[in-house]
Amino acid sequence: MRFEQYQMIKKHALAACGQKLTLKDPTQLNPVILAYIGDVVFSLYVRLRLIPTSGQVRVVHDLGAKIVSAVMQAKAMDALETELDAEELAVAKRGRNTKSTVPKSASVREYRQGTAFEALVGYLFLMDKEARLEQILDKSFAYIQAVMQEERGK
Repeated sequence: MRFEQYQMIKKHALAACGQKLTLKDPTQLNPVILAYIGDVVFSLYVRLRLIPTSGQVRVVHDLGAKIVSAVMQAKAMDALETELDAEELAVAKRGRNTKSTVPKSASVREYRQGTAFEALVGYLFLMDKEARLEQILDKSFAYIQAVMQEERGK
């Protein structure tokens, strides 16, 4: 994307921020957008869970960054897949199959599976499925904690 295109898109986005918030039907949103929202939701959830465990921002940040990494999200998604209904599986599949650039910090599979997790979380959030979202977040957090403790014990 050229810088001029970026500037024009940014200007349009900033102008839209002043308008009333209206989102498309979450089932019609680009999976990258769902994943972006899911990343924010999961990051906030994790940090809110970690704050009571340590008053140190650095500790909360370091633990939070590890927990919300693509590697850990992929492990959580692997553990959750059998518990998802058809609608949730379809959203996760759309997230997993979306085209994106994979960072060096994760394998292609981990990154895609992490994106599937984030898309699912974003979808549940936007659909106001609070009980199911809380269930998914709680299970994911507990599973990731167990994985991290197991890794520490090795």
